[in-house]
Amino acid sequence: MTDLLSWFSAPARRRPLLRTLVAAQVLYVLGVAGAGYATTALGKRVVLATTPIDPRDLLYGDFVRLRYAIGENPLSRWHGPEAPKRRQSVFVLLATGSDSLSTAVGVYPQAPTPSVGQAVLRGWVTDVYPASFNLRFNLERYYVPEGSGLRLEKAGRLHPLRVRVSIAPWGQARITNVEAEPAKK
Repeated sequence: MTDLLSWFSAPARRRPLLRTLVAAQVLYVLGVAGAGYATTALGKRVVLATTPIDPRDLLYGDFVRLRYAIGENPLSRWHGPEAPKRRQSVFVLLATGSDSLSTAVGVYPQAPTPSVGQAVLRGWVTDVYPASFNLRFNLERYYVPEGSGLRLEKAGRLHPLRVRVSIAPWGQARITNVEAEPAKK
């Protein structure tokens, strides 16, 4: 052990190791940022109906906590051999309706193959009840500019908000926009 420590104590031997570690950290950060941009650029876009829950946190600033309509499902939508279990990873098959909103067609334990006009969103079971189950998608928190969280909460009391989500081919999803649903004519 002392030989190894003495070998690393020479500055000429530490520099390449330090450069490699710094380069690895920079590549990791760029990879995480690149994956987010790639999800937005390459992903299939869907629009989901949601309602805001809580618009403000003193530590994090303005954000909107969202509860999606597709997060609450009757057991009849479940397409697995056994009943869904809490914390189980699931895949929600979404179909776009005439109003451009995507709705859940079915919930599967393995990823289904979507047809034209459909998309698959990955989620997790949070609660299971006798006749229904709830899902989480890691899209429940959306940070907004200071002061606009309350505006979205007020708009969400009147009618559902529309959340534009981009779902990458590899399964990662990202919120691209949250807007108040236009008034129906």
